[in-house]
Amino acid sequence: MAQALQPNTAGSLFATDGKPHPLQDALMAVTFALGLLSFITSFFHSLHLLTSWTGLVALATGVYGQWISVTTRQRFFLILGLGAAGIGFLIGMAHGGLFGGLIG
Repeated sequence: MAQALQPNTAGSLFATDGKPHPLQDALMAVTFALGLLSFITSFFHSLHLLTSWTGLVALATGVYGQWISVTTRQRFFLILGLGAAGIGFLIGMAHGGLFGGLIG
């Protein structure tokens, strides 16, 4: 009765392989947090520098995180973070961009 000792997580959205993945989990958390920050600050026109830079960093960490991700949970939160970061980055670019008049 080996199946009684191990829970069935094959159908779960947050399925994991039971091994620690500290780099992948850190990239997931950073991407999600920065993407959320970029998305929220995109509603404020004067915060376009913060919006665009956090969106750009979240996009970079998210793409690398997707490349090395192992579990469905990591991919799920990376996609949410990448989507929020993409929206925030593009709105930040529309409001003034990465340098916003500081150069040029």
